[in-house]
Amino acid sequence: MLLLTAAATRKVQRDGIQFASTRYVSPVLAAYVGEQVTVRFNPREVGEIRVYFDDTFLCRAIAPELASESVSLQELQAVRATRRRELKQQLRQRQSLADALPGDTRYAPADTDTDADTHADTDPVLPPPPAPQKGLRLYATD
Repeated sequence: MLLLTAAATRKVQRDGIQFASTRYVSPVLAAYVGEQVTVRFNPREVGEIRVYFDDTFLCRAIAPELASESVSLQELQAVRATRRRELKQQLRQRQSLADALPGDTRYAPADTDTDADTHADTDPVLPPPPAPQKGLRLYATD
């Protein structure tokens, strides 16, 4: 009980209490949906929290996915930080790969002077593609 010094206020939802990105449930909480409660927890044991309503002990809420194993808050934060670093590294790597790709020249203006001189005898000159329409499209029936 002396280790339960860390406290936070949370609102009871229909499916329990959301705390530290984990859902905690208890059958007692069903009567307190929508109420603000105080959550006290042991930072070394995040599998269970103690819930207080009006400074009175209400119940112990359990995280079903963490109930069988003991995971400390520091371990949880360390794993999340590691995952965040991995994702940032992947983004940097993909950005460098994207930067290494050649530029898109499909819509770049063609140099007609050099093309016309070098290919005048072999290739016919094609008309430029029509410019995309801007604004509202009007119909004959309007």
